[in-house]
Amino acid sequence: MVLFDDTEIAFKAKSKKDLKRAYWLFKLVSSYPLVKVGSFCLQIALFLKLPIQKIIKSTIFEHFCGGESITDCDKTIQELGKYQIGTILDYSVEGQENEDSFDSVMKEILATINKASQDDQIPFCVFKATGMGRFYLFEKINKNQILTESEKKEFEKIFFRIEQICQKAHDLNVPIFIDAEESWIQNAIDDIANKMMQKFNKEKIIVFNTLQMYRWDRLAYLKQCHADAVNKNYFLGLKIVRGAYMEKERSRAKEMNYKSPIQKDKAHTDKDYDLAIAFCLNHIDRISICAGTHNEDSTRKLCQLMREHKIEHQDTRIYFSQLLGMSDHLSYNLSHNSFKVAKYVPYGPVKKVIPYLIRRAEENTSISGQTSRELSLIMKERARRNV
Repeated sequence: MVLFDDTEIAFKAKSKKDLKRAYWLFKLVSSYPLVKVGSFCLQIALFLKLPIQKIIKSTIFEHFCGGESITDCDKTIQELGKYQIGTILDYSVEGQENEDSFDSVMKEILATINKASQDDQIPFCVFKATGMGRFYLFEKINKNQILTESEKKEFEKIFFRIEQICQKAHDLNVPIFIDAEESWIQNAIDDIANKMMQKFNKEKIIVFNTLQMYRWDRLAYLKQCHADAVNKNYFLGLKIVRGAYMEKERSRAKEMNYKSPIQKDKAHTDKDYDLAIAFCLNHIDRISICAGTHNEDSTRKLCQLMREHKIEHQDTRIYFSQLLGMSDHLSYNLSHNSFKVAKYVPYGPVKKVIPYLIRRAEENTSISGQTSRELSLIMKERARRNV
């Protein structure tokens, strides 16, 4: 049985200074009003071009990000690697809206694939489909609206960029995740992801789609994906997460008066998450998974299921994953027990990564018990070290 409250193992890579910074960051993030006000003030400060980037870089950026470039991330990659924890380089620049930016993001993702192909400590790469094209166009396709001729050409470029990325991943044997996004563009992303899996996952799993289990329709969709993979004879790669856009989803559904795609409560999300994991292990001959979760119960259940199915801890068909700077009690205790683990390591220019950091902070305040658990473990380790 893996014990996740062993803080000596969980924080063995953290210095006293690191622990102190983590304590104050999670103390601040635990306050929803403070996060909301702070996020607003931060955006105003950026708009007014106030000199705050150095402060951000030395605090929240340093804790949650690997650096401003791939090379900057080398230190984090090596540090995680000491403890048998892999790195997933996550270029976290969001909100790009022009063709030059999309080409630039594609080149950056290709660079992460090249990096991963030369370093066993980087087991996966990842990208967002909206990093390859305009959000509006995905939304229009999702609604099955007719595209103009110029929009058709624009979409061809999007598809080409994504195919180039998946082709490179296939050629260099580097598995790659296509991240999930908002429900009102997800069908369009799923369609592309399925085409990529059908093309590149014939012999082994290279392309992974992502399922957000806070949606009440995803368990049925998972079963549909498996049936499609069987019928068309390809392997299914899936990153299973709870989700990252819950507040936005609920607000939009209420504002536009349609049925919310979000589960009615956390208990239903937890139930579907665990059922999805169990389904995947029941079909492990066809499916490989990355369990992206900060939830102890779900992590423990997956460990138990692996034992029941007699699956070795080092089986590469099953990875656990958490975000850099969060849930070290899961990551480090799992790796200590020889499970396959990888941390998402966001990176990018400080100013361009700030929207990502704001979103993460706001998400953390909406996760019941998450920040309080982080705080309690940090406090326990500080007391153990008498700092």
